[in-house]
Amino acid sequence: MAARPLVARQPNERLQALIQEAGCSNAGLARRVNMCGAEHGLDLRYDKTSVARWLRGQQPRGRAPAIISEALGRKLGRAVSIDEIGMANGKNLATGIGLHFAPTVLGAIEQVCELWRSDVGRRDFLTGSTVAASALVEPSRDWLITRTDGAVARAGGSRVGKADVEAVRATTKALVDLDHRFGSGHVRPIVVHYLNSVVSGLLAGSYREATGRQLFGAVARLTELAGYMAVDTGQPGLAQRYYIQALRLAQAAGDRGYGGYVLAAGMSHLAETLGNPREIAQLARAAQEGARGQVTPTAQAMFYAAEARGHALLGDARTFASVAGQAVDALEHSNPDDDPDWISHFDQAYLADELAHGHRDLGQAAPAARRAEEALAGHPVTRVRRRAIGLLLLADAQVQQREIEQACHTGTEAVALLTGLRSQRGAEYLDDFRRRLEPYGAEPAVREFGAHLQEQEAAA
Repeated sequence: MAARPLVARQPNERLQALIQEAGCSNAGLARRVNMCGAEHGLDLRYDKTSVARWLRGQQPRGRAPAIISEALGRKLGRAVSIDEIGMANGKNLATGIGLHFAPTVLGAIEQVCELWRSDVGRRDFLTGSTVAASALVEPSRDWLITRTDGAVARAGGSRVGKADVEAVRATTKALVDLDHRFGSGHVRPIVVHYLNSVVSGLLAGSYREATGRQLFGAVARLTELAGYMAVDTGQPGLAQRYYIQALRLAQAAGDRGYGGYVLAAGMSHLAETLGNPREIAQLARAAQEGARGQVTPTAQAMFYAAEARGHALLGDARTFASVAGQAVDALEHSNPDDDPDWISHFDQAYLADELAHGHRDLGQAAPAARRAEEALAGHPVTRVRRRAIGLLLLADAQVQQREIEQACHTGTEAVALLTGLRSQRGAEYLDDFRRRLEPYGAEPAVREFGAHLQEQEAAA
């Protein structure tokens, strides 16, 4: 049997150049990598011979490339990517990017920038990835037990000031408005390219402590938005990575309240999308505990509402009613003037929307319809996707009440709104409504609704 031909490795010139820039010996780099790995819970035992092998082109396995880039980044005082050390092409990257709650600020910058680069490059392992079940709850544990970073100031890159932070905030607001009107399918590529081309440069710049905290807070908000948009474009595995990194950035910002929001509004709803109701409630409770005493009543109401949805999906009507009542009570004490921007959208209409889901899932048709109507009365016309979903919630409740003709009429209104959206979430709600109509397929209103949908799909 002939021997398998050897594949010649190419010397890793990128790594060599960075080692020279850092003024590090091979043995010195090995020590730094081992120490950095220990902070991540890894028992690494590299030596100067290991580094020599890397320089000859060997690709270390597992999380080692990320640890090497973090170790070099600390020595250089800036973020160093896995691309820069010449180790971005191996299979070692398959699932790790974005799934870890980094123990250091430099590690957080490296990980989130690598996530953005990989997303822009549309690497197959990201776009086709599934959710890592263990990474649904573990980051919330890390967030709960991790103290705010002692310092986030940086020196060495271009100066970042308050105007740069404000630019990120203003861009985020504009993108949120576009997303509400047209759906994430139209907007998400813009968000990811902005993060990769502009925001990554800001994180790698020079900023003082106060500006750095504000920058991390603004970037956390935009990163969470990119995660939500991944959900809305049918990419839950990618959304999970963005939510974890948004949580870590919020920690660097020193904003426990926003960290709780990422858990309750982002990761908790992701767990719902995946059909994990127990994790919905767990993540919402983690948000309540971790942000206790540091959020306004409006945020508390949202955290309670998220937990209530988990109990509803578990079929626990009694606990749902209790926690939903806490949400209502909290929002009654809300003062919008005290709310940060990230929770200012959560009003009576949003709460009614959340509670309508719970009543529907518990089979409580009358209160589900009442809450859905309350939500629709409060949502402005600019919340196109939210209004479409609200109409489909109402239509679901009407089916549960056997008001089939009225349900089809309501569903038709929703279809008219969805026609102008590129939203996977909206499509999923519509598919769910169609399934609820199946037992009534012989009724004229249902046949007419089905024909209308076919016309819309043919014209699309």
